Amino acid sequence: MSIKIKVYNQNAEADGEMELSPKVFGMKVNQDLVHQATVTQMANERQVIAHTKDRSEVRGGGRKPWRQKGTGRARHGSSRSPIWIGGGVTFGPRNDRNFKKRINKKMKQNAILMVLSDKAANDNFIILDKLEAAAFKTKVFNKIIDGFEAKIFKSKKGAKRSFLIIVDKGDEKLSCSARNLTGIKLINTENINIVDLLKYKNLILNKAAVEKLTERYGK
Repeated sequence: MSIKIKVYNQNAEADGEMELSPKVFGMKVNQDLVHQATVTQMANERQVIAHTKDRSEVRGGGRKPWRQKGTGRARHGSSRSPIWIGGGVTFGPRNDRNFKKRINKKMKQNAILMVLSDKAANDNFIILDKLEAAAFKTKVFNKIIDGFEAKIFKSKKGAKRSFLIIVDKGDEKLSCSARNLTGIKLINTENINIVDLLKYKNLILNKAAVEKLTERYGK
Protein backbone atom coordinates (compact mmCIF):
# COMPACT_ATOMS: atom_id res chain seq x y z
CA MET A 1 0.00 0.00 0.00
CA SER A 2 1.47 3.34 -1.09
CA ILE A 3 1.77 6.31 1.26
CA LYS A 4 0.58 9.73 0.15
CA ILE A 5 2.20 12.87 1.53
CA LYS A 6 1.92 16.56 0.74
CA VAL A 7 4.64 18.34 -1.22
CA TYR A 8 5.50 21.92 -0.24
CA ASN A 9 7.31 24.77 -1.92
CA GLN A 10 9.97 26.95 -0.32
CA ASN A 11 7.29 29.28 1.03
CA ALA A 12 5.87 26.39 3.12
CA GLU A 13 2.74 26.23 0.95
CA ALA A 14 1.20 22.91 -0.16
CA ASP A 15 1.98 22.31 -3.81
CA GLY A 16 0.58 18.86 -4.58
CA GLU A 17 1.03 15.29 -3.34
CA MET A 18 3.54 12.51 -3.77
CA GLU A 19 3.29 8.76 -3.34
CA LEU A 20 5.97 7.20 -1.17
CA SER A 21 7.17 3.65 -1.58
CA PRO A 22 6.23 1.46 1.43
CA LYS A 23 9.53 -0.39 0.90
CA VAL A 24 11.39 2.82 1.78
CA PHE A 25 9.02 4.88 3.94
CA GLY A 26 6.67 2.24 5.34
CA MET A 27 8.92 -0.23 7.16
CA LYS A 28 8.21 -1.53 10.64
CA VAL A 29 10.82 -0.34 13.13
CA ASN A 30 13.11 -2.86 14.82
CA GLN A 31 14.73 -0.94 17.68
CA ASP A 32 17.43 -3.55 18.25
CA LEU A 33 18.60 -3.30 14.64
CA VAL A 34 18.55 0.51 14.72
CA HIS A 35 20.62 0.45 17.93
CA GLN A 36 23.13 -2.00 16.44
CA ALA A 37 23.58 0.10 13.30
CA THR A 38 24.00 3.28 15.36
CA VAL A 39 26.59 1.77 17.71
CA THR A 40 28.51 0.36 14.73
CA GLN A 41 28.71 3.71 12.95
CA MET A 42 29.75 5.58 16.08
CA ALA A 43 32.40 2.97 16.92
CA ASN A 44 33.84 3.12 13.40
CA GLU A 45 34.05 6.92 13.58
CA ARG A 46 35.77 6.85 16.96
CA GLN A 47 39.25 8.35 17.00
CA VAL A 48 41.72 6.75 19.38
CA ILE A 49 43.59 9.73 20.83
CA ALA A 50 44.46 8.88 24.46
CA HIS A 51 47.89 7.26 24.70
CA THR A 52 50.21 6.51 27.62
CA LYS A 53 53.83 5.35 27.44
CA ASP A 54 54.91 2.07 28.92
CA ARG A 55 58.30 1.57 30.59
CA SER A 56 60.02 0.83 27.27
CA GLU A 57 58.96 4.19 25.79
CA VAL A 58 59.68 6.54 28.72
CA ARG A 59 62.88 8.57 28.39
CA GLY A 60 65.86 7.66 30.62
CA GLY A 61 66.15 4.95 33.24
CA GLY A 62 68.94 3.04 31.55
CA ARG A 63 71.19 2.92 34.58
CA LYS A 64 70.42 0.95 37.72
CA PRO A 65 69.48 3.57 40.39
CA TRP A 66 71.69 1.98 43.09
CA ARG A 67 73.55 -1.25 43.65
CA GLN A 68 71.60 -4.41 44.29
CA LYS A 69 72.75 -5.03 47.89
CA GLY A 70 74.12 -3.18 50.86
CA THR A 71 72.09 0.05 50.81
CA GLY A 72 69.19 -1.10 52.98
CA ARG A 73 66.76 -0.05 50.30
CA ALA A 74 64.58 -2.14 48.04
CA ARG A 75 66.20 -3.37 44.86
CA HIS A 76 65.40 -1.55 41.61
CA GLY A 77 66.60 -1.99 38.08
CA SER A 78 65.27 1.21 36.47
CA SER A 79 63.74 4.55 37.47
CA ARG A 80 61.28 4.12 34.59
CA SER A 81 59.50 1.30 36.40
CA PRO A 82 55.71 1.86 36.73
CA ILE A 83 56.07 2.09 40.53
CA TRP A 84 58.32 5.16 40.21
CA ILE A 85 57.06 8.71 39.75
CA GLY A 86 57.69 9.61 36.12
CA GLY A 87 57.88 5.97 35.12
CA GLY A 88 55.87 4.08 32.57
CA VAL A 89 52.15 3.40 32.91
CA THR A 90 50.76 -0.10 33.33
CA PHE A 91 47.53 -0.93 31.48
CA GLY A 92 47.02 2.70 30.39
CA PRO A 93 45.11 3.69 27.21
CA ARG A 94 47.00 3.04 23.97
CA ASN A 95 46.49 4.54 20.53
CA ASP A 96 46.63 1.15 18.82
CA ARG A 97 43.27 0.04 20.25
CA ASN A 98 40.72 -1.11 17.69
CA PHE A 99 37.07 -0.20 18.25
CA LYS A 100 35.90 -1.16 14.76
CA LYS A 101 32.64 -3.05 14.39
CA ARG A 102 31.03 -4.69 11.38
CA ILE A 103 27.43 -4.93 10.27
CA ASN A 104 25.84 -6.58 7.28
CA LYS A 105 25.16 -4.13 4.42
CA LYS A 106 21.50 -5.13 4.22
CA MET A 107 21.05 -4.65 7.96
CA LYS A 108 22.58 -1.17 7.80
CA GLN A 109 20.32 -0.27 4.88
CA ASN A 110 17.19 -1.53 6.64
CA ALA A 111 18.04 0.42 9.80
CA ILE A 112 18.22 3.65 7.75
CA LEU A 113 14.90 2.88 6.08
CA MET A 114 13.28 2.16 9.46
CA VAL A 115 14.28 5.60 10.77
CA LEU A 116 13.01 7.25 7.56
CA SER A 117 9.72 5.37 7.99
CA ASP A 118 9.44 6.44 11.62
CA LYS A 119 9.96 10.10 10.68
CA ALA A 120 7.25 9.86 8.01
CA ALA A 121 4.80 8.15 10.38
CA ASN A 122 5.26 10.72 13.15
CA ASP A 123 4.91 13.89 11.07
CA ASN A 124 8.56 14.84 11.46
CA PHE A 125 9.04 14.68 7.73
CA ILE A 126 8.24 16.98 4.79
CA ILE A 127 8.98 16.97 1.08
CA LEU A 128 9.81 20.07 -0.95
CA ASP A 129 9.26 20.33 -4.69
CA LYS A 130 12.72 21.90 -4.84
CA LEU A 131 15.19 23.62 -2.55
CA GLU A 132 17.36 26.27 -4.13
CA ALA A 133 19.48 29.19 -2.99
CA ALA A 134 19.78 32.13 -5.38
CA ALA A 135 22.89 33.40 -3.60
CA PHE A 136 25.25 32.70 -0.69
CA LYS A 137 22.84 34.17 1.88
CA THR A 138 22.41 32.65 5.34
CA LYS A 139 19.70 35.20 6.15
CA VAL A 140 17.56 34.08 3.18
CA PHE A 141 17.95 30.39 4.04
CA ASN A 142 17.12 31.11 7.68
CA LYS A 143 13.90 32.80 6.57
CA ILE A 144 12.91 29.66 4.62
CA ILE A 145 13.43 27.50 7.73
CA ASP A 146 11.46 29.99 9.82
CA GLY A 147 8.53 29.47 7.45
CA PHE A 148 8.68 25.69 7.83
CA GLU A 149 8.82 25.98 11.63
CA ALA A 150 5.83 28.31 11.86
CA LYS A 151 3.52 26.91 9.17
CA ILE A 152 4.25 23.17 9.00
CA PHE A 153 5.94 21.95 12.19
CA LYS A 154 4.08 24.45 14.41
CA SER A 155 7.17 24.97 16.55
CA LYS A 156 6.84 27.11 19.63
CA LYS A 157 8.61 30.44 19.60
CA GLY A 158 12.14 30.06 20.96
CA ALA A 159 12.08 26.25 20.60
CA LYS A 160 15.38 24.57 19.86
CA ARG A 161 15.87 23.87 16.16
CA SER A 162 16.59 20.38 14.93
CA PHE A 163 16.50 19.93 11.14
CA LEU A 164 18.27 17.48 8.85
CA ILE A 165 17.94 18.50 5.21
CA ILE A 166 18.67 15.93 2.50
CA VAL A 167 19.05 16.98 -1.14
CA ASP A 168 19.71 14.85 -4.20
CA LYS A 169 23.11 16.38 -4.99
CA GLY A 170 25.67 18.75 -3.53
CA ASP A 171 24.92 22.45 -3.87
CA GLU A 172 27.61 24.92 -2.79
CA LYS A 173 25.20 27.83 -2.34
CA LEU A 174 22.88 25.77 -0.15
CA SER A 175 25.75 24.31 1.87
CA CYS A 176 27.33 27.70 2.55
CA SER A 177 23.97 29.28 3.40
CA ALA A 178 23.08 26.53 5.90
CA ARG A 179 26.39 25.71 7.57
CA ASN A 180 26.38 28.56 10.13
CA LEU A 181 22.83 27.95 11.33
CA THR A 182 22.55 26.20 14.70
CA GLY A 183 20.49 23.01 14.73
CA ILE A 184 20.52 22.58 10.96
CA LYS A 185 22.56 20.14 8.87
CA LEU A 186 22.43 19.73 5.10
CA ILE A 187 23.67 16.57 3.37
CA ASN A 188 23.06 14.83 0.05
CA THR A 189 21.68 11.33 -0.50
CA GLU A 190 25.19 9.88 -0.86
CA ASN A 191 25.99 10.85 2.73
CA ILE A 192 22.78 9.67 4.39
CA ASN A 193 23.54 7.89 7.66
CA ILE A 194 21.65 6.66 10.69
CA VAL A 195 23.41 8.85 13.28
CA ASP A 196 22.35 12.08 11.58
CA LEU A 197 18.82 10.75 11.04
CA LEU A 198 18.48 10.04 14.77
CA LYS A 199 20.27 13.17 15.94
CA TYR A 200 17.88 15.60 14.25
CA LYS A 201 14.17 15.60 15.07
CA ASN A 202 12.77 16.94 11.79
CA LEU A 203 13.62 15.76 8.31
CA ILE A 204 13.30 17.75 5.09
CA LEU A 205 13.90 16.19 1.66
CA ASN A 206 13.54 17.66 -1.78
CA LYS A 207 11.48 15.70 -4.31
CA ALA A 208 14.51 14.62 -6.31
CA ALA A 209 16.12 13.15 -3.17
CA VAL A 210 12.99 11.08 -2.43
CA GLU A 211 13.01 9.76 -6.01
CA LYS A 212 16.69 8.91 -5.73
CA LEU A 213 16.21 7.04 -2.44
CA THR A 214 13.21 5.18 -3.86
CA GLU A 215 15.21 4.13 -6.91
CA ARG A 216 18.11 2.97 -4.74
CA TYR A 217 16.24 1.16 -1.95
CA GLY A 218 12.74 0.50 -3.29
CA LYS A 219 13.57 -2.48 -5.49
